[in-house]
Amino acid sequence: MVLTGLEKIHYDFPLKLKGKRIGVLCHAPSITRDFVHITEIISRRNDCKLSAIFGPQHGIFGQTQDNMIEWEGSIHPVFKVPVFSLYGRNRKPTPVMLNEIDVLLIDLQDVGARLYTYIWTVKLCMEACSEKGVPIWILDRPNPVGRLPFDGPVLKEEYFTFVGGAKIPLCHRMTIGEMALWLREKYFPGCDLNIVWMEGWKRNSLYTDTGLPWVLPSPNMPKIHTAIVYPGMVLAEALNISEGRGTTIPFELFGAPFLNAEKLKKNLESRKIPGCAFRVHHFIPTFNKFAGMNCNGIQIHITDAADYYPVATALEIFDAIIDTVPGEMRFNPPPYEYEENLIPFDILSGDDGMRKTLTNRTPLKQEKERWGSEIEEFKKEFSKIAVYDE
Repeated sequence: MVLTGLEKIHYDFPLKLKGKRIGVLCHAPSITRDFVHITEIISRRNDCKLSAIFGPQHGIFGQTQDNMIEWEGSIHPVFKVPVFSLYGRNRKPTPVMLNEIDVLLIDLQDVGARLYTYIWTVKLCMEACSEKGVPIWILDRPNPVGRLPFDGPVLKEEYFTFVGGAKIPLCHRMTIGEMALWLREKYFPGCDLNIVWMEGWKRNSLYTDTGLPWVLPSPNMPKIHTAIVYPGMVLAEALNISEGRGTTIPFELFGAPFLNAEKLKKNLESRKIPGCAFRVHHFIPTFNKFAGMNCNGIQIHITDAADYYPVATALEIFDAIIDTVPGEMRFNPPPYEYEENLIPFDILSGDDGMRKTLTNRTPLKQEKERWGSEIEEFKKEFSKIAVYDE
């Protein structure tokens, strides 16, 4: 059985947190296996005080559906404490916000893709709390797609944005606690960081192996299969291709009115991509790209997660689209997630190499080999701080 960081402090509350005014950075999945939310747990205790609640992108309960939909804070209707948005006027906690608390307790469910924004909210919190002298406690949770291989480019520093702020691969296999430890080692050595590690979790597992309930960490992450394909197919957000937003299976579906799905499927099958199968599935998005229009599409079916390379598969898909409908696929211009100048595809992928490989029609093998050498260097560094066994 896997015990999360939240469950561990629920059963054995740390002495260092007693008597403190606690701020909680959380969202909908910040629950125990019995569906008790962290705010309820802290508010019920008589040896500390819930003093403020902080929320990341998509809000405390995932209310905001799409990217770049900001939200602002309020007073919590039940606990009567301030709720501070970290995805609105402020993405970094202000000194005034931190005046409310003695400790910041963080419980966020990540999904194993570098460009998921929650860890970068954590990074800004680490910066703010280091400046203010406020200790941070992170309650670790599983990387739901730990079974996937490391995959994709390692982010280059000149491409750091709110969708990536550390030199790690796109599919990184780290937990949010390990990423925070990495951030302290690299950027905030003075941060008073405390991590409550899980018990019973193995890196080569999927979320379905944990026995924990799946709660949507964001509105377009409905199930574990979404998380498996997400580290690669999220790159379609930066293309004129629908990534399936506006359907019930985003990122598993992709398409566009101009695609030839049957021809594309045959092209993909000829590439013998491991770990998955492709099936023609047309769809009409209810919102986002091509809303109300028929998209000639394909669904990705995972046959073996341990053999599935999500970023390499996405690269093959985009290359196959160029093969089958030349001149139709486009890279979207900025802005994207507060970045006004860099090309969105580049900040998502990690640098300009993947885009140039596609536009220059360079052999994909060369690009994948480049990632491989970068990942090997990353793994050497990560091995020094990695907490969990395979």
